[in-house]
Amino acid sequence: MLYIVPTPIGNLGDMTFRAVAVLKEVDLILAEDTRTSGVLLKHYEISKPLQSYHQHNEHQVTERLVQQMIGGAKMALLTDAGTPGISDPAFFIIRASIQHNIRVECLPGATALIPALVNSGLPTDSFCFEGFLPLKKGRHTMLTTLAEENRTIVLYESPMRLLKTLKQLMEYFGEERQCAVSRELTKKFEENARGSLKEVYDHFEKKGVKGEIVIVIAGKNYKA
Repeated sequence: MLYIVPTPIGNLGDMTFRAVAVLKEVDLILAEDTRTSGVLLKHYEISKPLQSYHQHNEHQVTERLVQQMIGGAKMALLTDAGTPGISDPAFFIIRASIQHNIRVECLPGATALIPALVNSGLPTDSFCFEGFLPLKKGRHTMLTTLAEENRTIVLYESPMRLLKTLKQLMEYFGEERQCAVSRELTKKFEENARGSLKEVYDHFEKKGVKGEIVIVIAGKNYKA
């Protein structure tokens, strides 16, 4: 049995009762970063074996973990924040588990893209999520394609690259394209900046950027 367990994106109070119960009953918890997950587990008084599982070791350890589950072990997969598999490790072990007829269950829970989309004030009836843009190869092609997208677009970005990305978005989409940038969602200093790409760029250029970032951009034909 493999449980995919979402964890809070900032506020520890967003953990679900069911997620806590599952983590207390499994035999092994797989964590993207055992230090980060350790803080969460300590907060909820969960004491279970913890093992690293991340993009740098998933190819080496997945087969062994699958064999343990075939033997009857129950495992839970956590990432640092949000739902595993959404711009985080999970796909590889989920696919391997399904191929070996291991039951996989994904609990509902936190993910940064949905609250950012909803509070952006942009259309939510149809959207596309692209995660992190390619850093180099494929970036131009992706931005050119997204510039013609009519659905609302959701991206993740690091605080160090936010200004560079907003500047590129202005070049490809035009300065007046409407957008929203959410920062530090669910945390004490949560911020949601809305306006044109130029207005949002100017806002963050003046104050600097910290925290996790979600960018929501209006589709090409959106009319405010």
